[in-house]
Amino acid sequence: MENNQPNLKQAGIVDVVFGEKVTVVQPVNLYGCGIGSNSFIGPFVEIQKNVTIGSFCKVQSHSFICELVTIGDHCFIGHGVMFINDLFSTGGPAGGDSSQWKATEIGNHVSIGSNATILPVRICDDVVIGAGAVVTKDITEPGIYIGNPARKKRSL
Repeated sequence: MENNQPNLKQAGIVDVVFGEKVTVVQPVNLYGCGIGSNSFIGPFVEIQKNVTIGSFCKVQSHSFICELVTIGDHCFIGHGVMFINDLFSTGGPAGGDSSQWKATEIGNHVSIGSNATILPVRICDDVVIGAGAVVTKDITEPGIYIGNPARKKRSL
């Protein structure tokens, strides 16, 4: 067996615009993004470029926030939440063709439960997404949404 050396790349925290009083628990990969004042980013989180996170937000450990996601103020992102920006519209991953990627917009006062998956959608203000839910369509009414695909269970 040949002893090849891997091509190592390290992101860490690069080109991030932080508001005041932001807490980040390392290790994380944060690059080319903006994080609003008084927000918290837990360990093992990746936030990619062209992401904006509002003020007074909390992103729990092991969450992945891909490019083109905007999160409003006073939001909670639970453990292991995955945001998706590639819908595999050609039958496979878009790869480096970012023209096929889609944006996601999360309103204010939105809580997303652990292990939820958020496809490219718009979610209005005052929404709770249950743990493990898969959001496949825009959410335009405040309320609690659960399941796969996520459906409104009740109003808040």
